[in-house]
Amino acid sequence: MASSAANRQAAASRTKTPQERSTLALDRLIHERLRLGIVSALAVNDHLTFNELKRLLRTTDGNLSVHARKLEEADYIACDKTFDGRMPRTEFRLTAAGRRAFEKYLAHMEAIIKAARS
Repeated sequence: MASSAANRQAAASRTKTPQERSTLALDRLIHERLRLGIVSALAVNDHLTFNELKRLLRTTDGNLSVHARKLEEADYIACDKTFDGRMPRTEFRLTAAGRRAFEKYLAHMEAIIKAARS
């Protein structure tokens, strides 16, 4: 069954122009598990601190830092560093570009699910 859905998707892909295929291409930056978790969490929260994301995603400081930096470099998330007294506070929020990329990613995944079910 998965094979026939893949065949239909491949056939549909061959009928599209290269520009149409690239428009429908999966965003690999968001698709990675931890980065998808970061973007998803920020899509439903105005902002989250580093520690809140770390607890939510059950990951390490280093892992979260590396993946957040990749999203920040792509302008998908913004990072604000402040101090709460003497304690550093890192807060993340989804940018407009990040929200558009996430919406596009979700639409693509919905299309894949729809194609697999038909």
